[in-house]
Amino acid sequence: MIETRIKGCTARRFGYGGLLLTMLLAAAVPAISADDKPTETIDATAMGTSTQMGKTVSVKVIINQYSTQADRQVLVDAFKKGQHQGLVKALQNMKPVGRIAITGTVGTDLAYIALIPSPTGRKIRFATNRPIRFAEAYGNTQSTAFDLTAGEFDLNDSDKNKSGGVLYPAAQLIINKQGQLQFELRQNPWKLVNIIDWNGAGSQEK
Repeated sequence: MIETRIKGCTARRFGYGGLLLTMLLAAAVPAISADDKPTETIDATAMGTSTQMGKTVSVKVIINQYSTQADRQVLVDAFKKGQHQGLVKALQNMKPVGRIAITGTVGTDLAYIALIPSPTGRKIRFATNRPIRFAEAYGNTQSTAFDLTAGEFDLNDSDKNKSGGVLYPAAQLIINKQGQLQFELRQNPWKLVNIIDWNGAGSQEK
């Protein structure tokens, strides 16, 4: 992990195995339309790491439906064509499939939610454009480049206490000098704990 200082913003860089890349490349289960299933809700506590150590916020994710393989392919193609900005534009044009609300914010629509089976249960990955605050846009700060929000819930069906996750409030994808995809964060990732899956989101029993 490499840290760089950019006009007061701390960027954390991740290699090809970064969450957004995994999200785009992973094969999700077929989506179920919103008409065929009820809305699902997941609550969690986000705990700060490193320079945000000790800080906590509440996170609520509402899932109206899961994105399709076609949606995933749109994102893959958009990134190949336009890199980060292509991905941002594609997410912007997608019909919302859910919503995320973090303490201190009014919440925002989620453009992409993927459901992926795991050995212990299910992973639910999400990504959307990050709303840029007026002060950021007015000041033309470097933070405006980190205009994606992404995260993952790792739900353990046999032991709920082992469920976890990660939240990337502000992120971007870049291609480094070696031509490799690289995931950059503004500041640090947040650890998701105390996860409550109210409706058994994506479970096979539903």
